[in-house]
Amino acid sequence: MNTYLHILVYFNLLFSMTGVELAKKMKDRPKPVDTQSNSSMILTNKKGKEKNLLLISKSKDDSKKQMIWFLKPKDDYGISFLKIEQEDGDDFMNMWLPAFKKFRRISSQKKSDSFMGSDLSFEDMTNRELDDYTYKILNNDSPCFKDDNSQKCFVLESTPNDDDSEYSKHISWVDKVNYLSFKEESYDKDEKLLKTKIIKYSLIEDYLIMDELFVENIQKNHSTLLKVSDIKINLGFSDDIFHTKTIKRMPLID
Repeated sequence: MNTYLHILVYFNLLFSMTGVELAKKMKDRPKPVDTQSNSSMILTNKKGKEKNLLLISKSKDDSKKQMIWFLKPKDDYGISFLKIEQEDGDDFMNMWLPAFKKFRRISSQKKSDSFMGSDLSFEDMTNRELDDYTYKILNNDSPCFKDDNSQKCFVLESTPNDDDSEYSKHISWVDKVNYLSFKEESYDKDEKLLKTKIIKYSLIEDYLIMDELFVENIQKNHSTLLKVSDIKINLGFSDDIFHTKTIKRMPLID
């Protein structure tokens, strides 16, 4: 009887969870204060031609503050990116273009633009604030991965409240244990599938941190593979370093 009651309670909790409650659990999962990493980004076009980029990243507060510097290819050396997400008002995004010795401000109207030719837009580079979306759980017990029933996920639909978003909705497969998104489909304004994302994580100290992201633009037959390495956490970055004067200088990273 006790076992039956425990199962009954579990299923009641499972099916009574709302979409916004699930989104909050995803947002509230444990994360390091700051991170530093090296990454490679492989862009593949519809003809199979690849472009390889190497970059360095520093971030803080769940990547609400972030700096990225590009090391390769040679033509992109020194290009850098600063993002500071604002609770009120537009997010601050700036690109430093050393060849022109000037900054390029990314306005809210430009958030659908591609980030360095990749399948990630500037909008994809920002966090999703709870109040900016409407949520609905589409499935409580879906396989997380195709042709593999060993792990089950919630399927969460997130609809932007902002009409200026490039997307009409996102559908995410969310792990029931750690509330991590393993894969996602993003739809354009005509509700046609635009992008798919596959995300992998590694355990670093007590945190599950993304170490691989594969994004495919279905409509353009173009893909981006981001592999993150040399991840270091909780280094004590101050807020002051996230500044335009910082991204003009290439950092020293072991």
